[in-house]
Amino acid sequence: MLDLRLTRAARPAVQLRRLLVAAASAGTGFLLLSCLGYALKRPEAAGSGALRLAWCVVPVAATVYLALAVARTDPGTRPRPGLSAIGLGPARLMAVSALVTALSTALGSLVALSLFLHLRGDLTGLPFDGAAASFLAAGKSLPLAATLTLLAVVPVVATVAVALALRPRDPRPVVRPQRRYLPFVRQAGGPATGGPATGGPATGGPATGGRTAEVEAAGEGVITSAGEGAPAARGAVIDPRFTPPSPADKADDDKGPGDTPSGLPWAVALLAAGLTAQAYAGRTPPTPAFTFTTVPTGAGLFLLGWLLTAVGLVLAAPGLTHLCGRLLQCARPGALRLLAGRGLMAEATRIGRPLGILCAVTAAGYAVTTLYDAPGRPFGPLSALGALVVAGCALATLLTVAVETRQGRAETTDALLRLGAPATVLRGAAALRAFALLAFFTPLTLAIAALAAFPLTR
Repeated sequence: MLDLRLTRAARPAVQLRRLLVAAASAGTGFLLLSCLGYALKRPEAAGSGALRLAWCVVPVAATVYLALAVARTDPGTRPRPGLSAIGLGPARLMAVSALVTALSTALGSLVALSLFLHLRGDLTGLPFDGAAASFLAAGKSLPLAATLTLLAVVPVVATVAVALALRPRDPRPVVRPQRRYLPFVRQAGGPATGGPATGGPATGGPATGGRTAEVEAAGEGVITSAGEGAPAARGAVIDPRFTPPSPADKADDDKGPGDTPSGLPWAVALLAAGLTAQAYAGRTPPTPAFTFTTVPTGAGLFLLGWLLTAVGLVLAAPGLTHLCGRLLQCARPGALRLLAGRGLMAEATRIGRPLGILCAVTAAGYAVTTLYDAPGRPFGPLSALGALVVAGCALATLLTVAVETRQGRAETTDALLRLGAPATVLRGAAALRAFALLAFFTPLTLAIAALAAFPLTR
């Protein structure tokens, strides 16, 4: 009952985000059912039906990513003091988040099924009954197992993704033991193990008197010396649970302003490889023409180039966002530019990923528009629905992550307000961050989109 009250007693903005997940699930479910209708109408075109179903992976992934972002920003399922005492620990809250996601996506799947049946003419009572009976196999019965399987794809995948992403984790950092070879382990401020000071052979030789306490401590990964050149203290053993995590062990979302997101060189390499593959494939245009329903044999290099370009752009976005924050602080910044730049650097990974996805979707949309600009290749209603679902999920995910970022820096904002910072300065810093990202990523996305679409125009 308490779980239900936490779910129902949410703010209107939270309910709106859940409705967005349901709408995205409805659009994706309708696309999957449309593939089933196409297969029932044209059983001889099995290859084209399988290709249509394969293209549905993109809206499914976009919907799952949106559901995950909405689950992260749900304030009702966030761990708070006192909830564990009444049985709402991290595991229970994770289960509540997964249940809310399952209900939202299941509602969307039911809406998709009812709309599909109305357009087929199986259900009556709406003005558009039977409006799409021509391409939804209106005269044939739907197989129950296939229908339920397709409708359960989005709820099952989204629920599992939310449960895995929000599973309880141990807050203590993982300390890996330092393994060293015994002949090369030296005592703090003393000779090598087994040297003259310990009655063994000379420095650097093999140890004969067994491992000392310092060597055992070094092999177990604990620190027993007070500093370099000082003798080892017997009682100065530091518990690894209280040692700060190394930069390599930090999660990407926990990195501070001074930590640069990793992976930018590899992202640039993938982006260059994708553009090169598309340019090389454009030397010999495939025949017949490339569309969503007919992929010729020579179009594999085109698809590989698009995939590498999209992955490279997504991976490069956090590093580019961090760079954008650094550029804001150049040339003697004031308080406004310094606050905006440090905020971008601290939130580079969290904002950069959905921003990179939106840029990749925009570039792909430009390429698809160029592809379908030629006569004889109409942009059908199902293609328009798929593009709307993917673009809408990308934009909604970016806005949802922006809300999550605002919630994450709420304590910092309150502290600045208590110190006397004007609210106009905070709003100006937020506007400056948005303007900097728009000014930096808009020409970059347009340039990549033009380069990606150039082989299709030849």
